[in-house]
Amino acid sequence: MAEVKSDIEIARAADKKQIQAIGQKIGIPSEHLLPYGHDKAKISAEFIKSVKANKDGKLILVTAINPTPAGEGKTTTTVGLGDGLNRIGKKAIVCIREASLGPNFGVKGGAAGGGYAQVVPMEDMNLHFTGDFHAITTAHNLLSALIDNHIYWGNELGIDIRRVVWRRVMDMNDRALREIICSLGGVANGFPREGGFDITVASEVMAILCLATDLKDLEKRLGDIIVAYRRDKSAVYARDLKADGAMAVLLKDAMQPNLVQTLENNPAFVHGGPFANIAHGCNSVVATTTALKLADYVVTEAGFGADLGAEKFFDIKCRKAGLKPAATVIVATVRAMKMNGGVKKEDLGKENVEAVKKGCANLGRHIENVRQFGVPAVVAINHFYSDTDAEIRAMKDYVASMGEEAILCKHWAHGSAGIEELANKVVTLAESGSSQFAPLYPDAMPLFEKINTIVQRIYRGSEAIADKSVRDQLHAWEHAGYGNLPVCMAKTQYSFSTDPNLRGAPTGHTVPVREVRLSAGAGFIVVICGEVMTMPGLPKAPSSEKIFLNEMGQIEGLF
Repeated sequence: MAEVKSDIEIARAADKKQIQAIGQKIGIPSEHLLPYGHDKAKISAEFIKSVKANKDGKLILVTAINPTPAGEGKTTTTVGLGDGLNRIGKKAIVCIREASLGPNFGVKGGAAGGGYAQVVPMEDMNLHFTGDFHAITTAHNLLSALIDNHIYWGNELGIDIRRVVWRRVMDMNDRALREIICSLGGVANGFPREGGFDITVASEVMAILCLATDLKDLEKRLGDIIVAYRRDKSAVYARDLKADGAMAVLLKDAMQPNLVQTLENNPAFVHGGPFANIAHGCNSVVATTTALKLADYVVTEAGFGADLGAEKFFDIKCRKAGLKPAATVIVATVRAMKMNGGVKKEDLGKENVEAVKKGCANLGRHIENVRQFGVPAVVAINHFYSDTDAEIRAMKDYVASMGEEAILCKHWAHGSAGIEELANKVVTLAESGSSQFAPLYPDAMPLFEKINTIVQRIYRGSEAIADKSVRDQLHAWEHAGYGNLPVCMAKTQYSFSTDPNLRGAPTGHTVPVREVRLSAGAGFIVVICGEVMTMPGLPKAPSSEKIFLNEMGQIEGLF
């Protein structure tokens, strides 16, 4: 077998075009591109407004099975499919999320695809990029500073310092900051109180930026943020602190989608980055809706498995933005089927058809779940060199037994040439008009019933369980007028249950709800289940230990 280049070596060798040429391909004049160097740019708000009357293209969602340490390649498949659609003569744009520094220096790695299906510049995308995450972090923490400052200068709004619900954020994994005491040090530093940090991707400001339709909507949503409660339990909003205007100013540029390119010089919008296990896991509405006005096909992804990312894409993003997906691609690998079938990571290179068959139950569950939303689906088998013909046949036969088709995709090794069959199938599904998309539950359903509906219909659990305090909080929000909001489940990505070690397709488990948070500006209720953390920690040997600059000043170890 020929020597396999690393992702970063492939990305470095890319024959990139000037970003103005990429914009020209989809009708964006150079004066409406705000360049960040030669290979990335922001798209102006004026241009976005100018194309709103255009006809919409077809929206394709790429989702996946539950992630395993073997790797599934969802972003790689998203990028490859975008290239594949362009290869067969369709005008396609890829829409993905920006990468968080937390996983890059932790364990998961970046979010730019892999092999010959990547978005470039890869190093920039996985590090500071155009500064969007820094702007979100700063806007969020400005509000945090204003809360404590208001309390310090007399607390005219009557904030109960025991009921400040707005935490601080940073774009890094740091378990030491999960729970803190702030304002220590005497009278000059304010009133001591409990606080804490979440990772930036879990910030409500991130969710707001990704769901807002324009700057005016952004500012309104920022004003709607509930930051604290008074002693009489009445809410204190960000607009009460006069924070919304300044926060919007900090986010003005971050609201504009970023244009970059694939290795095959096709356009990609990379914007926003909420995690799917603790937030809604989709790129920005502005990026997606703008791309739909410029292309025949828009290929987007939702984070982690379909039980998290796809469910939130359908129930939150599509519901709120009025989007109607035409088809869904479910990414799976032979290796992941074997892991779900009980094979250890070190043994994945050995053929094991029986383990593949056993592990396919997880894939089958995701196929059934996508069907519940009325969107036609196809399975993409992301190929690895160690896959055998018998293992691939077992996967294809299983998917066929469920009435769907599984297509072997070799885009990692061959780029668009390796994914033409899937591209043609996606076109057939999208053009058939068979999508009858509908969210899983109606707006009017009580909040705890919405949680239970997801637990029973998506996770196949017996029920959600919660303390009386959690149920009472949900009832209070319903009485306050927030009962029509969707719910955003925060749960481990590794299992349909809340036990990350319970692979396959478990049934009958209970899903404990530990905490609920109202994101009034974003427009959903965050439901924190099991032991999931909104501020991750670093592993014993974090990826950062292997990242450095070589003698030529190039980044090593990022991939």
